[in-house]
Amino acid sequence: MSGKNGILLLAVLGGMFLAMLDQTIVGTALPRITAELNGTDLYTWVVTAYLLTSTVTVPLYGRLSDVHGRKPLLLIGVTVFLVGSILCGAAQSMGQLIAFRGLQGLGAGALLPLSLALVVDLFPPERSGRVQGALGGVMALSYVAGPFLGGLFTDHASWRWAFYVNVPIGVALVAIIWLRLPHRSGTGRGARPDYLGIAIFAAAISALLLGLTEKGLDDHTWASAPVLGPIAAAFVLLAVFVVVERRVEQPIVPLELFANRTYTLVNVASFSTAFSLFAGVVFLPRYFQEAHGLSATSSGLHIYPLMLAMVAGSALTGALISRTGRYKPWLLTAPVFLAAGTLLCANLAVDTTTPALIVWMVLIGLGMGPMLSGLTVAIQSSVPPRHTGTASANLTFFRQIGGSVALALAGTAYSSVVVREAPLHGLPFAHAAATATVIPWLGVAGAVVAVLALLFMPDGGLRRDPAGQERTLAAAQPELA
Repeated sequence: MSGKNGILLLAVLGGMFLAMLDQTIVGTALPRITAELNGTDLYTWVVTAYLLTSTVTVPLYGRLSDVHGRKPLLLIGVTVFLVGSILCGAAQSMGQLIAFRGLQGLGAGALLPLSLALVVDLFPPERSGRVQGALGGVMALSYVAGPFLGGLFTDHASWRWAFYVNVPIGVALVAIIWLRLPHRSGTGRGARPDYLGIAIFAAAISALLLGLTEKGLDDHTWASAPVLGPIAAAFVLLAVFVVVERRVEQPIVPLELFANRTYTLVNVASFSTAFSLFAGVVFLPRYFQEAHGLSATSSGLHIYPLMLAMVAGSALTGALISRTGRYKPWLLTAPVFLAAGTLLCANLAVDTTTPALIVWMVLIGLGMGPMLSGLTVAIQSSVPPRHTGTASANLTFFRQIGGSVALALAGTAYSSVVVREAPLHGLPFAHAAATATVIPWLGVAGAVVAVLALLFMPDGGLRRDPAGQERTLAAAQPELA
């Protein structure tokens, strides 16, 4: 790899790391933040505000980058993200922090999808599998490094560094993008933005995430007004959104892409495997903290077997895809590992041995790693090059929505087990039992849906020519015009 390409790959990896790190680093610092800012009743909104704005803007950045080019959109996203990070670190009240987290999310929506799209723009198709493997490894690293760093800053410095840590990385990223990233024009510079579609889509996804967030609270059922109302409104707005997108010249989400069977099924797999991903990286650290009494920092270290296996699985899958030019066979093996590892977690107890836990976490990681890199290769190889940004963004979007649904489902199940078991056996036993309930249900359900989607996916392959216009293996569905 040349020096220039090495620097550009560093920029891509840096954008990916910033986006994923900030989704997880705040969680372990939240108890200290809410205590210091007197905002315990607004606890979930620190996460929800960021999730709302970053999820809504993901398809917007992807589509606009296809039209106007990656470089200007990425510079805008990173700059807004950095301003939001600085303001979050300086927040003096919960209201300020929630508002600034929303601003931070407006920029974060650009980082992950555009990093994925840049791989197709910058690197030859025969190396895209290896590069996507590196991206998947960085994604896995950030999921585990986030909680660890959040706990480390909170325990030994200040929770504000959970936000300030983004600044030096982001400034270096802006410099590389500005000086070294070539600007390539998009395909529709004169097109009028789909303002109505953007507004309806933002309202629909905001309503959906609000309902799911409320469902995660202990005192709300699916039939309660704070949950059912926003979710019902979201489905109505999404129906309106589909009608609008079918009529505009430059839709924010090109609906014709869903006629591509590979594109649709990969997004289904992305949505469902988020269940398995969040099951491991969210509830295993909680198990170590609540059942074993470990600190936030220590709990992050204890799930390193899962993280290292994710990195290894992602890198190996990337290498195999690059060598064979095929992605379906390697993707199909991943859900088997996911199902096995998460199902074994049904045996979790307070006295579960460390070797057993390591084996279970390694299986989960080996199943999750290939899905982080391989699904990206599959979706980018299945759509015309002019839709690469949109396709990458939608892959990220469905993964984030899947994670939100998973946490909403798991929150109620986890709490109900703790409430039932704590009076009988004590809190450590109750939290272990809750983890042993939530992880298998989420993980196995996600793995089964994913493997069914992948089985019905056409057996396509990587593009081989530098312009990315041809595929070595024809997909079963007709090419999109």
